[in-house]
Amino acid sequence: MANSHKYHSAALIEALASENLPHLQSMGRRQRRAAETRVRLFRCALQLFAERGFPNVTVEDITEAADVGKGTFFNYFESKDHVLGVMAEIQLGKVREAVTLTESGKQTIHSVLHRLFLRVAEEPGRSPDLARALISSFLASKRVRHLIDRNLSEGRKMVAQVVAAGQKRREIDSRLEKKKVALQLQQAFMGTLLLWSLEGQPALEAWIEESFQHFWRAIAISS
Repeated sequence: MANSHKYHSAALIEALASENLPHLQSMGRRQRRAAETRVRLFRCALQLFAERGFPNVTVEDITEAADVGKGTFFNYFESKDHVLGVMAEIQLGKVREAVTLTESGKQTIHSVLHRLFLRVAEEPGRSPDLARALISSFLASKRVRHLIDRNLSEGRKMVAQVVAAGQKRREIDSRLEKKKVALQLQQAFMGTLLLWSLEGQPALEAWIEESFQHFWRAIAISS
């Protein structure tokens, strides 16, 4: 299992979210090949989850689709459930990005949160089937629920930091509890994702845009 953590770096998680994997270019050959294998397993797993549903996909299905041996899978993931843990980490990385943008002071909090809404929609927004598979996996697996809950909790803490900054800058109503605002942000996103996954039209980005505007009006200081 040691190898499953060896390449578990911020650069690799960021690379997993990228179609072209530009972040792998700075890695050494051996590390890059390992990262590329993990990316291939991750993407093949997500595709199968979308097509068949999370409970109906085995590790063997994933390794066959990725054209690697079963043992290779366990070099990078402790279990099938941990593939979805990577998805959660990708999303968490985007929240960290929002905190960094906030600390730089170069963007309004409105812009930071708006960008965050759109960024976290990128992976599940690839297809309604994938979104449904992700949602159903949360319900089907206790281990996945634990992984997701842990990452959501950490994400709320970071979003609360962004909210606090917005209150100091007089963009967000200072009477609001920052932790509750962070929770409402997650509820707005998850609810939007669920409803979109059932209908599929229009594109998720349009749903997210409307949800964000409602969310922002509820927390912003009235002009």
